[in-house]
Amino acid sequence: MLEKVFLHSSVFLLVYIRCFAMLLTLPLFSMRAVSRVAKVALAAYMSFIIFNTIDFSIYSPFITDGQAFSLHFILLAIGEALIGVIMGFYITVIFAAFSTSGQLTAYQMGFSAASSYDSLSQVENPLMGQFFNFIAMFVFLQTDFLQILFSRGLVASYKSLNAISLVVHGNDFVMFLMKSLTKLFADAFVISLPIMGTLLMITLCMGLLSKAAPQMNLLSEGFPIMILVGFVIIAMSLPALINFFSRSFFQGFRALEDLFITFSGGIR
Repeated sequence: MLEKVFLHSSVFLLVYIRCFAMLLTLPLFSMRAVSRVAKVALAAYMSFIIFNTIDFSIYSPFITDGQAFSLHFILLAIGEALIGVIMGFYITVIFAAFSTSGQLTAYQMGFSAASSYDSLSQVENPLMGQFFNFIAMFVFLQTDFLQILFSRGLVASYKSLNAISLVVHGNDFVMFLMKSLTKLFADAFVISLPIMGTLLMITLCMGLLSKAAPQMNLLSEGFPIMILVGFVIIAMSLPALINFFSRSFFQGFRALEDLFITFSGGIR
C-alpha cells in the first residue's frame, strides 16, 4: 500500500487536500481548540484509507510524469479543496438551522441579550442557540452520522465528484447550496414555532390583563413567566426535538447522496 502511495503521490495529495479542506469547515473539527497537528494527522489517515478504494483514472490525462505539480495540478488541487469546503459547509448549514432556532427562541424568552462566544459555531450566540447546538452535536455523534459521513459520504464523493465535474455542474452546485440555505430557515422556524407561538399567546394575554387591571402590574412578572414557560415547553418537547434533529441529518445526507448520484449519471 505504501508503495502505491509513493508511486501516485500526486493523486494522494489531491485526496488529502479534499479531506483536509472538509475537516477545516466541518463542525466540531473546525474549532480552534482542536489541534492543527491532529487535523493534519486525521486527514492523512483518512486519505490513506480512502486512497486504495479510489479510481483515479479520471486524473490520468492531467497528471503524468511530465505534468506532475504543474498548472493543471494546481487547478485540480483548488477544485478538490472547493469540493471539501462545500461538503463541510453543507454540514455546517444543517447545524446552523438548530443554532438559528435557538436564537429565535432566545429572543422570545428574553435571552437575546445573554449571548456569549459559542465554540461550536465560532460566533456570538445566545444561550438557547448554544443549547440547541450542543444537543444537535450530541445527536450527530450518538447516532453514528459522523461515521456515515466519513465512511460513506466522503468515499462516495470521490466516485462521483472531481474538479472537472465542479466546473461542468457549477450551476447545480449553486442551486444545491441555495436550497440548503432555504431549508435552514424552514427547519429553524419549525423547531422554534411551538415555543414562539406559546410565548406570544402569553404575551398577548398579559397585555390584555394589564390593560383591564393596571393595578395587577403583570408586565413586571412577564420576564420570569416567559423563562419558566419556555423551559417547560423545551423540556416537554425535547424528545420530539431530538427526533427532528435526527431526521434533519438523515434528510441532509440523503440530499448530499442524491447530488452524488446526479453527478455520477444515476449510477449507485
